[in-house]
Amino acid sequence: MQWRSIANEAIARASIVAKFLGCLHVTGSYLLSSDHVLGPSMLPTLNISGDVVLVDRFSHRLGKLGSGDLVLVRSPLDPKRSLTKRIVAMEGDRVTFSLDSTRSHSSRSLVVPKGHVWIQGDNLFVSCDSRHFGPVPYGLIEGKVFMRVWPLNSFGPLGQ
Repeated sequence: MQWRSIANEAIARASIVAKFLGCLHVTGSYLLSSDHVLGPSMLPTLNISGDVVLVDRFSHRLGKLGSGDLVLVRSPLDPKRSLTKRIVAMEGDRVTFSLDSTRSHSSRSLVVPKGHVWIQGDNLFVSCDSRHFGPVPYGLIEGKVFMRVWPLNSFGPLGQ
């Protein structure tokens, strides 16, 4: 009889742990998560040595993104990597860009296709972005970056 109460207690505790882990997964995948952003492509908005940012993983599913928003995007060139870039143009917008930032006379122009966005890093000289791989499908957007939480001296919202 005692083994039955021990088994019931173990099942109850395992159930609590499973519910907690399920809640943690849903929160991190579909609501809110943190991400560590490294590299020079988003200077001066984000630090080259790395920032920890909060990512809203819900609003982009509702279409609440616009030009100027910072987004976390699955890389079209390497699906194992995520990129943090700024949306420069939405579907239907005309964008003019230069592959070589030092030469403004060699520019191209295109209309962003339906279901896509045009993303660029704030530091155009070192950013690998839509100028290199083209418009990004909306489905590759993982979330909207809205706040820096580390380093503490830069804590605060990341606006447009």
